[in-house]
Amino acid sequence: MLSIPIVEANDPFEDINRKVWAFNEFLDDNLAKPTAEIYTSIAPNFVEVGMSNFFRNLNELDNTANQLLQGHPILAINDFTRFLVNTTIGLGGFIDVGSRLGLERHDEDFGQTLGAWGVSSGPFLMLPIYGPSTPRSLAGRSVSSVLGGTFAIEETDVRLGITALDALETRARYLEVETLIIGDRYSFIRDSYMQYQEFESSNGIDQVDDFVDDMDDFLLEEDL
Repeated sequence: MLSIPIVEANDPFEDINRKVWAFNEFLDDNLAKPTAEIYTSIAPNFVEVGMSNFFRNLNELDNTANQLLQGHPILAINDFTRFLVNTTIGLGGFIDVGSRLGLERHDEDFGQTLGAWGVSSGPFLMLPIYGPSTPRSLAGRSVSSVLGGTFAIEETDVRLGITALDALETRARYLEVETLIIGDRYSFIRDSYMQYQEFESSNGIDQVDDFVDDMDDFLLEEDL
């Protein structure tokens, strides 16, 4: 069972957020979740892992840039080396060769960089289709979308197709986790999202977060 520490929710727009949440749940129950279930039922495990590796590799340039912006040049070198190794030897990123070579994977974006610079996350927002967010996260995503690997793709159809596949792969990874959520799902998602944002923006310094540990346990996949 997943658990999170009790925290004070920064959710002044809860009434509106819950209405958006209900809309998102309807779309998820009738479209996203069934599609993800079909995907996981027909795709071999190595395909699922390979797709996960591929999309994570696309984010390595974003990771690299934000490591530099946060003043972590050594980590930036690590992340850029991962991108080079996985893109070449790892067949475009489908095989995570970098991890086998001892190059640890990180997950950075400009929202985390803003947090490291002391910018407050702001109130919780539940956005249509996109899901949980904050003003800081929205600002960060707009910058990270430029730094990500898909931005350089000129063909709009191809770029949108890759984005859709990324969303499908992400939804599929959460199928197992969501069965462990009990109680008010909206409150759980809100509180866990806000905690995870703060954890990531501080790189976990001086924080012990059982929820992050649980999420890592259930989302961790065996690398190729």
